[in-house]
Amino acid sequence: MLRILQVRDGDGVKVVAWDGVGAGRVVRDAASTYDLAMGAIEAGQSLQERIDALGYAEDIDLRRAQDEGRLTIPVSHADPAHFFVAGTGLTHLGSADGRDKMHKAAQSAEKPTDSMRMFQMGVEGGKPADGQVGVQPEWFYKGDGSQLRATGEDLVSPAFALDGGEEPELAAIYMIGPDGTPFRLGFCLANEFSDHVTEKGNYLWLAHSKLRQAALGAELIVGDLPAHVEGTSRVRRGDAVIFEKPFLSGEANMSHSIANLEHHNFKYELFRRPGDLHVHFFGTATLSFSEGVKTEPGDVFEIAAEPFKLPLVNTLTVAAEAPVSIRKL
Repeated sequence: MLRILQVRDGDGVKVVAWDGVGAGRVVRDAASTYDLAMGAIEAGQSLQERIDALGYAEDIDLRRAQDEGRLTIPVSHADPAHFFVAGTGLTHLGSADGRDKMHKAAQSAEKPTDSMRMFQMGVEGGKPADGQVGVQPEWFYKGDGSQLRATGEDLVSPAFALDGGEEPELAAIYMIGPDGTPFRLGFCLANEFSDHVTEKGNYLWLAHSKLRQAALGAELIVGDLPAHVEGTSRVRRGDAVIFEKPFLSGEANMSHSIANLEHHNFKYELFRRPGDLHVHFFGTATLSFSEGVKTEPGDVFEIAAEPFKLPLVNTLTVAAEAPVSIRKL
């Protein structure tokens, strides 16, 4: 299974191809994963074919690079404003439980919450037959590429936030080709970091709760994702593990097909602008917040799952107060 990574090297990066075993191999004449992917699109090649055509330079020890803090996100854009960060929620079997608990107090017990209704719509119509369009999912925007963090980097919660909680997920990364066609480059581990206390206060604040940083694992797995992905989400506080729970992903554990989620994201012409990148978070059903955990600065989030070989590890910090002054012209 081909994996593509970017490893910091001085002021630039080296693009590395890896099969998950042994050393990675630096791809010759690839300035970045972005350049590699755009070259593949323009040549009418797959990523594997493009790598084979360019050939390899030296080997690289990826676990050592990880220990040295040199692994970055697997693809980046020279202009972060052209890297859209978005996702869908209530897409996993069991994902409605935590959300439903948050919102149930706002309405009578006899009437299902809007979150539960959205989840049920996905169960009933989120996996249409080939060639058909299924029900549209919940969708949210997290920001642009400046919000993305690599493994080993801090996840910084704004000073005004009420919570900074992990969301262990899978995400897919896409490039828009010169003719406006979206190309899926691959899948990576992700932490779709959010403010669950703000969301719990009023479900209409979901949009506010999602405007936070997010982390991407170093490995971009090329090709199809296994139907069943099982991993573990942990929160460490000092030497203690204060939360540990398995999480499931992949289409076998989802109420929507990936194709349906992709359709409803890229049906908007705005999201098919040539040269742009997109990362799309596919949702989760496992949150420490749902288990009563209140995170604190210094807590470490650890997310690991097969078939990914390298974990995603980030530390929670809180930004300093930064008052905003609005002036008239």
